[in-house]
Amino acid sequence: LISKARNYDLPYVCIIHNFADMPLCRVTTSKSTNLEKSNGRELMIKQTLFFTTPVRLSLKNCQLVVSWKDSDDQLTRPIEDLGCVILENQMISVTLPLLGELVRNNVAVILCDSKGMPCAMLQPLEANATQAESLKAQLAVSEPMKKQAWRQIIEAKIRNQAAVLMRMGKEGVALKPLYENVKSGDTDNREGQAARLYWSTLLGRGFRRERDGEPPNAMLNYGYAILRAATARALMGSGLMPGLGIFHRNRYNAFPLADDVMEPYRPYVDEMVCRLYDQGAVDLTKEVKAELLRLLTTDVNMGKVTRPLQIALTFTTASLVKYYAGEIKKLSLPIMT
Repeated sequence: LISKARNYDLPYVCIIHNFADMPLCRVTTSKSTNLEKSNGRELMIKQTLFFTTPVRLSLKNCQLVVSWKDSDDQLTRPIEDLGCVILENQMISVTLPLLGELVRNNVAVILCDSKGMPCAMLQPLEANATQAESLKAQLAVSEPMKKQAWRQIIEAKIRNQAAVLMRMGKEGVALKPLYENVKSGDTDNREGQAARLYWSTLLGRGFRRERDGEPPNAMLNYGYAILRAATARALMGSGLMPGLGIFHRNRYNAFPLADDVMEPYRPYVDEMVCRLYDQGAVDLTKEVKAELLRLLTTDVNMGKVTRPLQIALTFTTASLVKYYAGEIKKLSLPIMT
């Protein structure tokens, strides 16, 4: 199964079951692949590989090599073209040289548990040439600056939640008083007030957003896990430490900054899940997971420019670096319309 991103010729998601799927995945970057620059770095839409069967993964000539125990067939994929590798099957074997090369290229390697839910991600120790400089600014940022950044994040999140409600034919105007005039640090908890109204309007008064709750909670969990991994990857690519959050603080949370930055992007997951749920999807099947992986290249508006979500994240994290350094006062955040 392979999917193509809208407005791009480069296929971005390969759901790999067996070698019969492979001929579809033999792709090179086409001329229409969008290239942009963020902080001087050239950006391009990256591919996601999702492995569901016990394959063997190794490294050869800077390429990821996929092979099968009962076959001589092989597939290769340039590592520089990859943005995310998801290992779902518990019998997959991976070589250390491959893992090292994936990490060096800032590829998000996501490991799933026995239930198929993402449970871990490899994190590079160095992912940016100016990481020391960015980290110094991140450590030195003042509390008032953190509170102002959190205000911007929450305002964008609630605005996007209102947009999702409107897109789904619901009453989104009710959230307008909550995203207007959000205070520094969101001291009056507009986020929590908006969440109660948002979920009851979007999925009914009986719905409770709980990790182990009724459908479509499992689909939301999966979508958020993919988004969190993509956000952590973008943060590390910008030289930031995901463990130093703006608002989220938990001694057991290794990625509080990723949880902060992904907040305005959560509504993109919500909309995808809501549409799948309306179409009758309840269980987290492979087909549903394939649809949720489209999240990484869904269209995101930032100002007057539309970008794939995985690239929009890099602009958000790059703007956070500049914000920490005192170069700008406004973060680049997604706005749904």
